[in-house]
Amino acid sequence: MKKLRCVLIGATGMAGQQFVAALAKHPWFELTGIAASARSAGKSYTDALKGGNGASGWFLPEPLPADIAKLTVQAGDEVRGADFDLAFSAVEADVAKVLEPKLAEAIPVISTASAFRYEDDVPLLIPPVNAVHASLLEGQRQRRRGKGFIAPIPNCTTTGLAISLAPLDAAFGVKAVLMTSMQALSGAGRSPGVVALDVTDNVIPHIAKEEGKVEVETKKILGTASAPHALGVSCTCTRVPVLDGHTEAVHVSLKKKATPAEVAAVFREWKGDAASRGLPTTPERWIVVHDDPYRPQPRLDRDAQGGMATSIGRIREDSVLENGIKYVLVSHNTKMGAAKGAVLLAEMLCEQGFLGNSPGK
Repeated sequence: MKKLRCVLIGATGMAGQQFVAALAKHPWFELTGIAASARSAGKSYTDALKGGNGASGWFLPEPLPADIAKLTVQAGDEVRGADFDLAFSAVEADVAKVLEPKLAEAIPVISTASAFRYEDDVPLLIPPVNAVHASLLEGQRQRRRGKGFIAPIPNCTTTGLAISLAPLDAAFGVKAVLMTSMQALSGAGRSPGVVALDVTDNVIPHIAKEEGKVEVETKKILGTASAPHALGVSCTCTRVPVLDGHTEAVHVSLKKKATPAEVAAVFREWKGDAASRGLPTTPERWIVVHDDPYRPQPRLDRDAQGGMATSIGRIREDSVLENGIKYVLVSHNTKMGAAKGAVLLAEMLCEQGFLGNSPGK
């Protein structure tokens, strides 16, 4: 079967570039169209990435794929959904609010934007955690009278947290979680991003709207398709001078008491939802557990399993919370938390028949 023709909206940004890398030589999907802002339209992708001084804006260690480099960039609002089978969206929420429904009239849209995450007929999907919520997409398609649908992934900070809580909730039940994040600079993008003089030798103790997103999204992901989870979620989100990889200190109140060894065993044994297994982007393990008390660290662990695994360590008893457990996690914010996570979602939906017959069959 032929590969599905894909268009990427927001191709020049940090998340967009990660999409280009994730889709290079993909066995099911072919990136046949790229789009960005009007100022990039008409340029080759290579030229659109260049800054005012002529320097290349391609920031990934992987080489820019030659076939993508020569594609001509379209303006995002000029993309015709009928020309493609699937759209990946890596634009800001205000742009997504306009462009994504237009594209969804014709084709499915897999998005990293927050614009539609909180609507009742829009599932917030992490394939190993809540694949069953994909059933909402058919209702969304019928209700909105489009051929496609909008399927966003969660905020990148939510992703690692939800992955770590899912096996705990299944094994012991989760009553409440307190989390403090130490988030990488790449999560803020490059334009405008974070000013170097503000973050160097510093920790910025506030990220606008981030804490509310994590608190709402975690409940939606861990709940049912029709109702959020009842757990309490409270968090503090900070920005630190790390390039990639969000670190989170997590304190959990369980419904049933568990020892750190039992929690570690549950993490190690968790295989995730069956619907997420065996896909092209699926890692060997969703969670990597460290016994070394100095791990995980973003520089050492963000690329675990190709950036798709959540690394967890320092699992200890929390004597303040009821049935308390605490741990530290690292999750790659622009891979599993953005582009590769979105590609993984597209693969799962393809296998489930939401994108037509799977090219893998």
